[in-house]
Amino acid sequence: MADDRPPRKIILDCDPGHDDAIALALAHGSPAIDLLAVTTVAGNQTLAKVTRNARAIAATFGLTGVPIAAGADRPLVGDLIVAPDIHGETGLDGPALAEPTDPLDARHAAELIIDTVLAHQPGEVSLVPVGPLTNIALAARLEPRITERVGEVVLMGGAVGPGNRTPVAEFNIWADPEAAHIVFGAPWRVTMIGLDVTHRALATPQVRERIRALGSGPARFVEEMLAFYGGAYRTHQGFSAPPVHDPCAVAYLIDPTMIATRRAPITVELAGAATRGMTVVDLRGPTPAGRHRVALDLDADRFWDVMIDAIARIGADGG
Repeated sequence: MADDRPPRKIILDCDPGHDDAIALALAHGSPAIDLLAVTTVAGNQTLAKVTRNARAIAATFGLTGVPIAAGADRPLVGDLIVAPDIHGETGLDGPALAEPTDPLDARHAAELIIDTVLAHQPGEVSLVPVGPLTNIALAARLEPRITERVGEVVLMGGAVGPGNRTPVAEFNIWADPEAAHIVFGAPWRVTMIGLDVTHRALATPQVRERIRALGSGPARFVEEMLAFYGGAYRTHQGFSAPPVHDPCAVAYLIDPTMIATRRAPITVELAGAATRGMTVVDLRGPTPAGRHRVALDLDADRFWDVMIDAIARIGADGG
């Protein structure tokens, strides 16, 4: 761990997705994280596919006893649009997927989020959404008390600079901007880990060689994912090495000094014909303002040290 704090209790809300799977590896493998629950939301692929993927990833990594619940199968407004160009038809193309072992929790993801937050002391649980924010918005509206009890929302999404789905909008925010508007507008503290940072978390050939050298089953699974994911990013977005967006949000809770942030008001554009889903971050003036924080830089070497250590720990546990 980066300090003497007890492990950070988190709920990981995800839409696996290759980088979501790597975020799950980090949350499971790091001793600095206590993973309380995993919830799924339609985004990279349909809800049925990403939920199947989350359960298969859990089986591959030996993650048992942590409830996994399916959530929203579409955005609050508008139609679901998925990302097969990056994640394939299954949402996790590339590696062979294990058969899920633990049963799916019967609750809706929003109910599991609410129940888990209310079962802990105020400030004890942080939410880490790394997909569209539909489940988080639903939970906040269904039970507003959680907005006073959640310690922090650390999300992967948005951008200060260019987007990746449109010139100004990042995929997770663009996929359900109404939900993002609710989440940024609620009275909890949000840290936005956007493309400005995650595009620096590149799985370079050197990084992939370090993962391969671990020689474990989980390491092979991650490398097989990166082989497909890297090819998709090279073909469709011109990256020579793929950015692993989602684990950056988990990494921030492991060691906040790994990611440079500053306070800033953040809003989400809903009405602009060319700017829908844009995260509007006000960086004017030297005086910190607002309760939210935006990430601006990443120590990539430290990030990969923490990430590879987590994968190694999973393998040492017999994964």
